[in-house]
Amino acid sequence: MDFVEALDRVASGHTVVDPEVVRQLIRDRRDPLARLSPREREVLALMAEGRSNTAIARALFVTEAAVAKHISSLLAKLDLPPAEDDHRRVRAVLAYLRG
Repeated sequence: MDFVEALDRVASGHTVVDPEVVRQLIRDRRDPLARLSPREREVLALMAEGRSNTAIARALFVTEAAVAKHISSLLAKLDLPPAEDDHRRVRAVLAYLRG
């Protein structure tokens, strides 16, 4: 679909979505790890090695607070809310290992 055709569709009340956007959305739904930033993937890889937040901070030359923020963000992106019966860090590592 060219630009003019897309513009005509929108002007007539329809919606036009870029095929690449659709591909990305589908990919992200299939692979939750695709939602993570490169830094979050690094943090998760170090978590999978059994590293503590302190060790991760040292390895990445960042503060422990930065590591905590990355972990919080990646847990949210992996849809791992706090739960009494689950250890979110372990579940995140399992998702990483499956990916």
